[in-house]
This record gives sequence, structure tokens and C-alpha cells, in this order.
Amino acid sequence: MHLIDPQAHTRRAFLRRSGQLAVAGSALPFALNLAAIGEAAAQAAPGDDYKALVCVFLFGGNDYANTVVTYDDTSYNAYSAIRGGAAGQAAGGVALAKADLVSTLLSPSTPLADGRQYALHPAMTALAGLFNTDGRMAVQLNVGPLVVPLTRAQFNNSNKKLYPQPPKLFSHNDQQSTWQSSSPEGSTVGWGGNIGDLMLTQNSNALFTCMSVSGNAVFLSGDTALQYQVSTGGAVRIGSVTGSNVYGSSSVKAAMAQLVQQARGHALENEYNRITKRAVEAEGSVTSAIGAAYAAGTFPDTGLGRQLAMVARLIRGRAALGTRRQVFFVSMGGFDLHDNLIANQPGLMRQLSDAMAAFYRETVALGLADKVTAFTASDFGRTLASNGDGSDHGWGGHHLVVGGAVKGKQIYGTPQVVSINNDSKLAGYEGHVGQGRLIPSTSVDQYGATLASWFGVPAGSLENILPNLRNFGGDVNGINYPKNIGFMI
Repeated sequence: MHLIDPQAHTRRAFLRRSGQLAVAGSALPFALNLAAIGEAAAQAAPGDDYKALVCVFLFGGNDYANTVVTYDDTSYNAYSAIRGGAAGQAAGGVALAKADLVSTLLSPSTPLADGRQYALHPAMTALAGLFNTDGRMAVQLNVGPLVVPLTRAQFNNSNKKLYPQPPKLFSHNDQQSTWQSSSPEGSTVGWGGNIGDLMLTQNSNALFTCMSVSGNAVFLSGDTALQYQVSTGGAVRIGSVTGSNVYGSSSVKAAMAQLVQQARGHALENEYNRITKRAVEAEGSVTSAIGAAYAAGTFPDTGLGRQLAMVARLIRGRAALGTRRQVFFVSMGGFDLHDNLIANQPGLMRQLSDAMAAFYRETVALGLADKVTAFTASDFGRTLASNGDGSDHGWGGHHLVVGGAVKGKQIYGTPQVVSINNDSKLAGYEGHVGQGRLIPSTSVDQYGATLASWFGVPAGSLENILPNLRNFGGDVNGINYPKNIGFMI
């Protein structure tokens, strides 16, 4: 098994690309050389082709056990006993009642082995419908950052060179970054941005390849690709240039507009003016492209609903923006539920479900359902064991993939152990590292590679984007770790 340092990812990518400058001609600017390399690597697409990936990040660490709930009698009874037992929520437990799960019971077209069954959280009726009726949603069980496949014994082994672990497990900031970039906090390049690197020349305006409606996200930062940030109301304007006046004076505004367009002898000033000019032009392009807002009721009036509505408007304006390949980032917060899990998670799950379902419906209306794929991600899963009113930081968790190109109505991955047993001599010891913190049976690299392959990333480029992917493929420790999970057409 070939082990790598995930933190070498950025250095290696930079050197690999810069070392190939001669391929595109050394007389070209460096950024254009990288774009040319990306064009050579990316799969050719016909002129009317379009694809988009939309990452829906759930900040705080979503509780996996009450999102995709184990439902078959044996597994549910174990889950219920661990999370509150017969006393239930009235006594402070955090188990969901089985009777409440009937309307969101998942009926996969291929039943799971050993009679395992799952239901979504009762508030997720819209996504349950996309799964059961439309067949346009898939569930991926137990995903999380892995460097190599691990058993519990290997996780506990002191030889971390032989059995490396993702750095700084269970830390919010570090695991958010690791999910998005394969490296802990401080990383500057994400796998969404590196996908964008390879697709820059598919777009006539490369600036709009990677777009965030949720502020800065390392996921969208590439070696060359920049992330362009918009708000739910549209592009962010530079008021001193585009506003009607500055400090109440139209003269000051006119002077500012002139200053940022002047070329002078100072390199820093010229660069600042160039970037300002680019921002002003980009704002104008976006404002023109997105057109009118959707009618009330098309998207839910929630934080995520408004973000996905803006993504839909950007996709709708793709021709004006000059884009054929785009990667988007949206997010929700509030998932760090150490307490009030039963009280607060339903609203979060309803917002997630309703917004993602509405977004899918709009891609159908745009005639692009099979060209747009949305997927969830989060810091980590949480403990199966309750801390009394919530759950604590975990590792693996369950995630959702929605779109017309998704091989839906299927549950992918290895069903998780439903146990908090810490006695190695008893059943239920393996598969978690204590308190039901799941050892992922699917790595983020496998999950990302499946999405990237559909998007058009060549097989030879996947390990450059997702650096731990080379450590997966085939059966290890009794679990299959395919490089492509197979949930995309």
C-alpha cells in the first residue's frame, strides 16, 4: 500500500503543473498554461453540454443515527435501547419512535443484505419521495475521511505510519477542512477547486467555474481556479464604484471610479486596480445573467432554500455567464447538537429536505435534471450514544446524493454496526471506536471520486484531486472499498 502525506497535495499539484509549462508554451502567462493543461486533461464536451456539482455542507457535524435511521426490528431495537430505551424522549432519550418513521421508510429497488432497512428522519418527507417515487436520490452509508482502510484494532495500534489516521479527528474546523480538502485547518486547496482547475477552459469565463453562495470555502479553492462568492441576493457590489454616490457625494463617487481605472507606475496599485475592475465587470455579468428571482413558493424561504435558489438562477443564466462546467458550495449551520437534538434537528432536517427537493424540481423545469448533482457533506457524524439530550463528536456519517444522473432508489455502502460495546470479546466491538463513533466504511475520496468521474474528470487525474484514493480499491478487512462507488450513471 502506497501511503502519502495529504499535506503534500498542494505542493505536488503545483509542481506537477508548473513542470509542464512547455506543453502549452512558456511564452504564455502561468495561469493560461495551467488552463491549457486542464483543457488537455478534461474530457471534451459538446458545445451545448453542461454539468454542475453542488456541495451542501452541514456545519457542526450532523447526527447520522437520526438522519438515516436504522429501521429493521433487530437494528432499530438496538438503536432505541442505546438512545433512550423504552422510556423514550419523555425521559430525555434521543431515539425517534418507530411509528414516526413509517412515512419516510426507504424502499430500495435492491433490498439490503441481512434484512437491513432504513428510514429518513420523519421531517424529510420530500427527500423520501425523491427516493421512493422519483428514484432520484441515493443514500451513501457511513462516509468519512480515511487515509487507508482501518479496523478498530488498527485504529488503536500505536504504529501510525503503518495505520495512518486523518489528522485531528473529532475537531470541527479540522474535519470540515479535511472533508473539503484532504488536509486539516490551514489547507488552501480543496478537491472541488481542483476539479474546477481541470474544467477552466470548458468555460469562456473561467471566473465563474467555482461559485459559493456561503462565503469562503476551501472546497472551492484550486491551484488556479478562484472561488467567486455571491450572496443570496446576487453578486456583491463595490459601492464606491457602482453606487449612486459615496459619502453622499456624486463627485467622490466619480473620482473613485476614475482612480480604479487609471494605470500608474506602481505595480501594487495597478494590480489592485486590475482586480477591482475585474470585480466590477463580474458583478455586472452576474447581475445581468441571473435575471428575476423565482416566484414565492418555488423554493422554501429558508437559508438553504435561498442559497439553492441563487444556484438555480446562476445555472439558469449559464449561457450569459459563459459556463459549461460549474462547482457550487452552499451550507447550513446548527448541527452541533450536544443537546436539544430532538427539539432542534427536525427543523434542520425539514429545511434540508425541502430545499434539496425544490432544487431538484427546478433542475427538471430547466431541462437539466441529469446535468446537476447535489450532495451532502458535514464535519463528521456523531456518537450513537446519547449524552443525555444530544450526541457528541463522531467520525463516519450517512450522506445523500440527489439528481437526474443519480442511480437512485438505492442505498450504497456497508450498513453500520449498531453498538456502543467496548469489550473486544463481545459482538458489536468492531466498526466503531467507542460510543458508536463509526469508523468510515467509505472514504471521502471514494465519494468524491464517484462524483468527479461523472463530472468529467479523467481516471488518471482522480488521485491528483483526491490524494488518498490510491489506497482504496477492492476488499480490505472484509469490506469492499471501490474507487468508484457506482451511485452515478
